Amino acid sequence: MNSWVRLHEDDHVIIALQPFAKGDKLLLQGTGHEAGLNAEGVYSLELLDDVPKGHKILTHAVREGEHVMKFGYSIGVAKEDLKPGTWVHTHNMGTGLKGFLEYAYEPSAVEPAEEVSSAAERMFQGYIRDNGEVGIRNEIWIINTVGCINKTCEIVARKAYARYEGRVDGVYHFAHPFGCSQLGDDLVHTQKLLASLVNHPNAAGVLVIGLGCENNQIDAFKRAIGEHSPERVKFLKSQEAEDEIEEALELVDELVQYAERFKRQPVPVSKLKLGLKCGGSDGLSGITANPLVGAVSDRLIEAGGTAILTEVPEMFGAETILMNRAANEQVFGKIVHLINDFKQYFIKHDQEIYENPSPGNKAGGISTLEEKSLGCTQKGGHAIVQDVVPYGERITSRGLNLLEAPGNDLVSVTALSAGGAHIVLFTTGRGTPFGGPVPTVKIATNSELAGRKKNWIDFNAGQLLEGKSMDTLTDELWEQLISLASGELQTNNERNGFKEIAIFKDGVIL
Repeated sequence: MNSWVRLHEDDHVIIALQPFAKGDKLLLQGTGHEAGLNAEGVYSLELLDDVPKGHKILTHAVREGEHVMKFGYSIGVAKEDLKPGTWVHTHNMGTGLKGFLEYAYEPSAVEPAEEVSSAAERMFQGYIRDNGEVGIRNEIWIINTVGCINKTCEIVARKAYARYEGRVDGVYHFAHPFGCSQLGDDLVHTQKLLASLVNHPNAAGVLVIGLGCENNQIDAFKRAIGEHSPERVKFLKSQEAEDEIEEALELVDELVQYAERFKRQPVPVSKLKLGLKCGGSDGLSGITANPLVGAVSDRLIEAGGTAILTEVPEMFGAETILMNRAANEQVFGKIVHLINDFKQYFIKHDQEIYENPSPGNKAGGISTLEEKSLGCTQKGGHAIVQDVVPYGERITSRGLNLLEAPGNDLVSVTALSAGGAHIVLFTTGRGTPFGGPVPTVKIATNSELAGRKKNWIDFNAGQLLEGKSMDTLTDELWEQLISLASGELQTNNERNGFKEIAIFKDGVIL
């Protein structure tokens, strides 16, 4: 295993793959300008600082105010003159981003594949719904219109889960605190998000439970849901029921009988939708797990499937890469609005636009937002961006889509699920136990995390640093996803019963 890695020939830094101490010496390939080059063009670099694993070591002198390069792009600006061998982090490098930018449509030369990918021939075992959509689970979901009845819905789900175990893949309730006293667009966002969950094909049947006095009234919520089958979606107003729990269980019984009509059958992988997400990132995220997810995303898209990339604030600094891959000028304009509207959201709340990454990200070796963004966007692979979709709405275009949502793990995974993702690929360098409404595949950036948190992590991308090739790991993750979609495997979040939602809040509560 190598002790460091350089990601691009133009980079000023290398990434430490193990902890180093001040005074340690590394042998690097020179460019012809370094002192002490031997006959093979190699020179010795002495470290001027202790450097934690996943952090950056400077190999080229950078003067104060100059850009520091990683991934072949600027990841920030030096706060002082920096010498080779220096540990580069937040103490001596800051963001180079500021304010709003002017963007020009400069499409990259990304050519669509001329031949149909062999992956397009792959099938998985899924559930074909009455409306033609495909699910990978045959579950009953309980959606409450308002947070006041979270516990009621929790009791119903627990009783129904025990009663119908083995007949469906599970009965789940997704608690949330909203739906009461919300106004305007804030209420509309909640309705759209919950309505999109109601329409998710992993739910064979859905029970919507309301209280009766909330702003998110069932009749209004029905309009948000749109056309639906009364066999698949049932409604209950708690204030009008003598015993709301017993009446809810009777409705669940009807939904279970309806769900049992569906059986797994062969479905082409082109029907799959993958959500792409990272959280608790470290300095290896942009080296191992995120590029791996990008490779799997590209393979699915080549097969006619769909991938969804979100976390808009974590596109800042790398947004032009996505803009230049827009399918056309109209999609380019949508990406510009997506970026600028989110910047305006920060400004409206008097927050610094580029205040990121999180403390955990920084501890893992990520110093600036542009560094995080350049690693984050690698999850989208190299595909053309086909569409940009507002928060709470469902994806309708195949290929790579951008979805409006913040970087917050629970909020963005919920939005990906509501958008139609059957599975969310979640890369992490530090780990997290949670899962969204759909199977949430935790992909470790490093083997230490994968070995220590076996009850959290589903796949180890750290193997890329231990001799396994990108092609081999892409094949392995691809096959695991086919098995997950076919119901042959479960993710850790499913086995542990960790299935949660969080709704993006941006408005007044009475």
